[in-house]
Amino acid sequence: MPDHSSQSADAMVRLREDFRRCLETFYAQLKLAPPYDSVEKAVGALNETLKTMPPEVRRRLLDDPALQWAQYGKAFAAGGLHLKHRGIIASLIRDGRGAGLPAEYRTFLDLFLPS
Repeated sequence: MPDHSSQSADAMVRLREDFRRCLETFYAQLKLAPPYDSVEKAVGALNETLKTMPPEVRRRLLDDPALQWAQYGKAFAAGGLHLKHRGIIASLIRDGRGAGLPAEYRTFLDLFLPS
């Protein structure tokens, strides 16, 4: 019988690590230093959200990139990352520099654009 609590904990670790990697990729592609305090707040926000989810939902997130990115976008905003480098990133988006990122990164980029 599988140990569901360890699978759930593993899902949390994997999602946090993936989110952090996505943030690193985002800022590296834009050639900007990540705002480390806000990155930690965003990772913490994701962690808190994951803790409140039932284990089966956390495991489902691992298999569904659209659900993952929806949570990543919420955590990105909760950490205040959309407020850092705002003018610079908006300018880079207008100049097409965000275009080199995979499509799912629109989740982050769209937070810098006017509603």
